[in-house]
Amino acid sequence: MAQGSTATRQRRAGSRQSRSGPEGKDRKQHETDRYRQAADDALQQLDWAIGYLHGIRKVEISKALAKNRSFIRRRLLGESEEPLPDQQTEET
Repeated sequence: MAQGSTATRQRRAGSRQSRSGPEGKDRKQHETDRYRQAADDALQQLDWAIGYLHGIRKVEISKALAKNRSFIRRRLLGESEEPLPDQQTEET
């Protein structure tokens, strides 16, 4: 019986190691990619909202949201700034 329990422990240890190996890294990368895609989708929605508010002449609100958007892109996502909807018109 001692051998059987040793073999079982070795198999369990082996399966734990494989979870933290390449498969675990792939899963973490996949999860990271999902969160990044969700963040990109949210920023696109924010872009739309900024453009809409700017279009209906709620410029102060659109400017405030644009600043928040820039902060998110630079500081949280580490991406460069893109031209904002309110920076592309001559109304402001």
